[in-house]
Amino acid sequence: MAATALLTEPEHPLRSTPSMETVTAQPGTDDTSAPMLRGLRGIRLSVLTDETTSPERQREADDRAAREKGISFGEGDALREAIDLGVSASKTSPFERPELGAWLRRPDEYDALVFWRFDRAIRSMVDMHDLARWAREHKKMIVFAEGIGGGGTMTFDFRNPMDPVSEFMMMMFAFAAQVEAMSIKERVIGAQAAMRTMPLRWRGSRPPYGYMPVKLEGGGWTLIPDPDAVKVIEWIIRELMTGGKDGKGKAASLIAVELNEKGIPSPRDHWAIKQGRETGGKAGAPLGQKSETHKRFKWSAFTIRRLLTSPAMLGWKVHKGKPVRDAEGRPVLATNSPIMDRAEYDVVCAVFERRAKAPRERKDSKSVLLRVAHCSECGSRMYVNPRKDRTPIYRCSSLQRGITCPAPAGVRADWAESFVEREFLSVVGDIPVREVREIPGYDPAPEIAATLAEFEEHQKQEGRQKSKAAAAAWQRHADALDSRLAELEATPKVEARREVTDTGQTYADLWASRDTQGKQRILISAGARLDVSPGRAAGWKSVDESRLRFTLTGGDLDDVLEELRAVTLDNAESASA
Repeated sequence: MAATALLTEPEHPLRSTPSMETVTAQPGTDDTSAPMLRGLRGIRLSVLTDETTSPERQREADDRAAREKGISFGEGDALREAIDLGVSASKTSPFERPELGAWLRRPDEYDALVFWRFDRAIRSMVDMHDLARWAREHKKMIVFAEGIGGGGTMTFDFRNPMDPVSEFMMMMFAFAAQVEAMSIKERVIGAQAAMRTMPLRWRGSRPPYGYMPVKLEGGGWTLIPDPDAVKVIEWIIRELMTGGKDGKGKAASLIAVELNEKGIPSPRDHWAIKQGRETGGKAGAPLGQKSETHKRFKWSAFTIRRLLTSPAMLGWKVHKGKPVRDAEGRPVLATNSPIMDRAEYDVVCAVFERRAKAPRERKDSKSVLLRVAHCSECGSRMYVNPRKDRTPIYRCSSLQRGITCPAPAGVRADWAESFVEREFLSVVGDIPVREVREIPGYDPAPEIAATLAEFEEHQKQEGRQKSKAAAAAWQRHADALDSRLAELEATPKVEARREVTDTGQTYADLWASRDTQGKQRILISAGARLDVSPGRAAGWKSVDESRLRFTLTGGDLDDVLEELRAVTLDNAESASA
C-alpha cells in the first residue's frame, strides 16, 4: 500500500493498540512513584519494502524504551504516534514531515518524543539543532531507544532550560550520526559506481522502460526484455514508421493520444503497477513553482522520443543521460537481449531528426493544394480563403510574408483542384504504386559523433583534478574514449538498400481511396506544383486554364516519369521514321 494512502486513512493500519495508559509508572521504570509521561512515538521509513527498519521493529524498540522511562503513548483514538512512510530524513526535516510535523505544531499534547534511533529522527546537525531548540523552548524530553552503533537507550531531558548539557550532548551525537550517514552514502555511491561498469549487472531501482530485472544464478540482478512493454514499443514503432492513412507514419503526438485513450500505462506508471504500487505521483515543475500530483502520468511526444532514442534501447547502461563505458571505451551492456540492434536504432532516430527539420503541415487545413499552389508573380504559397455564401478561392499570401506582390493571383478552389486532379491523373494515373522498403545498413558515424562529443566534454575537465588518483581516473576515461573512437573509425559502413514491390494498385486507385489530406500528401511527395497567374476581368465565369501551369518535378515519381518520357520520345521517333 502506498504511503499517500496510509497517511490519509482515519485509522492507520500499521498502528497497534498499546496497553491501557495509567497514572503511575509500571514496574521496571526509573521512578515507580512518578506519574507517567505522555509520549509521542515517532516512526519513519524511507523505503517501504525495507524489512530491517520496519514500523513493527521501530514500534517494538520504542515501547521497550518507553517502559524503562515511564512513558505512555495512549491507546485507541488517543494514541500518540507519528508514522511517516516513504519519507527521507536527508531531504525532509522533522518539521516538514506529514505526521511528525503536525504533531510538533501541537506541543501541549505530550511530554516526550521517542524514536528508535537517531536516523529515524534526523540525518544532519542542522535538523538536530532545530529539534533541540524546539525541545528546549517547549520543555520536552527526547528519547532514542538505541544509540549510535546500536548502544543502549539515550535520553535528552530539556525540561530544565537552565541545563545546557542535554543540548550539547545531543549535538555531539548528531555530529556522529551525520558522519555515519555520509559514510553510508559514500559507500552506496561507490558500490553503485562499481556496479555500473559490470556488464549485465543491474544495481536496482526502476529499469529503463522495455526491460525488467531478473535474478542471476550466482547472485545479483540483470535485465531482460519486459514482454508487456516490448509489445507497446513495437506498436509505437510500427505506428511511427507506417501508421496513418497514407502509410507514411504518424506523428509522435498522435501516437501519445492513442496510448492515453487506450489506457496504456506510461513508463513510470508501468513500473509502479509491476511493483504493486499506486500509479501517479508528483511531477516535476519549473523552479519556483509547486509540483503537481497526478493519479496517472500521461504519454507525450517528448516521452516517446526520449524512450525510443535512448541508448537503453540498444541494451546499453545509461547514467545521467550518457552511456556508461568500460576501460576500452565500449558501452557497458545491461542485458544480453537488447530491444533494438544498431541499424534499427539509427533508423528510428533518423525519423525523429527528419521530422524535426521538416516544415510543419497545417493539420486544420481542408485544402488539397496546400504547399502545391503558388502565385506565379511572386512565388508565394496560395491559401484557401473561405467566402460567405460563395465558393472559396486560393489567394496569394505575399502580405503574410511581408512582401508586396506586383499582381497577386487568385483562383476558385474547385476550379484549381479539378484542374490539378485531371492533370495529375492523366500523367500518373496508370502508373503502378510501388512500396519501397528501406533495409537499414550500419553507419558508425552517429556513434562516432556521440562519442566525440562526450570526449570533447571530458577534455574540458583536463587539469582540474587536485589529486593524482583523480587525474589518473580522468586519463583512463580519456584513453577509453579515444580507443573507442579509433575502433569505430575502423568499422566499415554498410550502405542501406531499398526493396521495391508492387502493391497491385495504380495511382488512380490510390487517389480515389484517400481523403483531402491524403491527396495533399500524394501531390507533395510526387513533387506537384501549380503556378497561378492573375486572371482576366471576366474570369469569374469559367476557368482560364492558360493561366494555370501544372508541373511534376523533384518528387518520388521522377525516375518513373523519366522512363515514360524516354519511351514516349522513342515512340515518336519511330513513328516519324
